[in-house]
Amino acid sequence: MDNSHRHRSHLFTVRLWLEPLGHQQREVRSRVRHVLSGETRHFRRLSDLMEWLARYCEEMEQEDDM
Repeated sequence: MDNSHRHRSHLFTVRLWLEPLGHQQREVRSRVRHVLSGETRHFRRLSDLMEWLARYCEEMEQEDDM
């Protein structure tokens, strides 16, 4: 196995919940937390969470290419 290329991994916790909005409406909310750094982000739309994770992974790949 070639040890010259180190694989980095990142551990996140993701919390999803239904937030009541009133008038029998609810909205899915989410929070993602990077376990090692403690950085936390909150999202009101699942699509925003997914976009943030995709950007994070892209940045991680770019750093590995350097």
